[in-house]
Amino acid sequence: MAIDDIKRFVADYARRNRIALPVLLEKKRDASVAIVGSGPAGLTCAYYLARFGYDVTVFEALPVAGGMLAAGIPPYRLPREALEYDLAQIRAMGVRIECNKALGRDFTLSELREKFDAVFLGIGAWKNVPLGIPGEDLDGVVPALELLKRVNLGGEVPKPKKAVVVGGGNAAMDAARTLLRLGAEVHVAYRRTKSEMPAIPEEIEDAEKEGVIFHFLVAPLEVVGENGKVRGIRFQRMRLGEFDRSGRRRPVPIEGAELFLECDLVVSAVGQKPDLSGIAEGLELDTRGNIKVNRYTLATSLEGVFAGGDAIGQEATVVHAMALGKKAAHSIHDYLCRKKKEEEEVVIRPERPRVIEEPPVLEEIPRVHPPELPVTERICGFAEVKLCLDEEDVRKEAARCLRCDLEKVIKRYQEMALAEEGS
Repeated sequence: MAIDDIKRFVADYARRNRIALPVLLEKKRDASVAIVGSGPAGLTCAYYLARFGYDVTVFEALPVAGGMLAAGIPPYRLPREALEYDLAQIRAMGVRIECNKALGRDFTLSELREKFDAVFLGIGAWKNVPLGIPGEDLDGVVPALELLKRVNLGGEVPKPKKAVVVGGGNAAMDAARTLLRLGAEVHVAYRRTKSEMPAIPEEIEDAEKEGVIFHFLVAPLEVVGENGKVRGIRFQRMRLGEFDRSGRRRPVPIEGAELFLECDLVVSAVGQKPDLSGIAEGLELDTRGNIKVNRYTLATSLEGVFAGGDAIGQEATVVHAMALGKKAAHSIHDYLCRKKKEEEEVVIRPERPRVIEEPPVLEEIPRVHPPELPVTERICGFAEVKLCLDEEDVRKEAARCLRCDLEKVIKRYQEMALAEEGS
């Protein structure tokens, strides 16, 4: 099932037709929660805590709300009007979002713990992992997230003729496709093979369609400069050796085999980690420098402080960060209920009658695929690439659901209700 495309259609339909979905709030609670970071984890946590009835304040270091959604993901993947619509919905629930408020600069973790009953840290992973090679400090070497932030937030944008992106993750693909739209010839260099790239496969395919040139099994050796500026980057050619602990074959250098790519911009995209300098204040960290949490509750080593999203070093995708934000909201709710010794109201819902139907005869129907902006148009700007299904295609796709027997079940319920009314 193309469930993501169907959900996208429903969300776009509701936004286009100004259909406000009712949000059922529980009773108002005498407790407040501070959320640091307005990325997908923080916003989701705020949404569910507001539904539980808590007073929620979100602090964002950037001048705009959205975190990585606003500053890291290009508009051709996430149109800003869609993000602003969701932000408006969250604000309408009573959530306060304060921008230009950074942890460690405008307030401390200790101050938040004194002022609020609980704290959620969704600070993301904005600190670039260096390439660790000579020449990295030359003018013309830029971290991927810094580049994306400049483009997305209206900063000074580089206009290279030829750029090399080092890395194989989603940030590398976003940087490469963004540079392509800025008019550059773009190369991506990755030390393993295409099948081992951690980026979303669709993003890799789209980058190839749009004209990004890929170089596999190459590891950076040195950024070469001239008069303090980037002139190119030198790579070591690799081959695949034995399997390592990640389950992938380890890249091994091929002696005497190198690759030199001329360029005027090198983008480092080999990884990011949370920047916890000066703000940890007693937080226990794991061996990779991420915030250490209880895997079941997302509680940190500090009483009343929870964390989620990229800051805890888990899978760096928007949907996973949202899942962690929701999980944290439920954990914070449980924590505050125990702390205040509240007795939660038990809601008993009557059971619906069960109707057993014969399994339907299924017909194989091909999956529908959403339309895409033509390559010749998409590389000229930042218009959204993946377009929305039309209503007819959505209905066709929904008809492929293996629960197509639901129509019969609904009809049976209607018949039973009419029979009860008649009696």
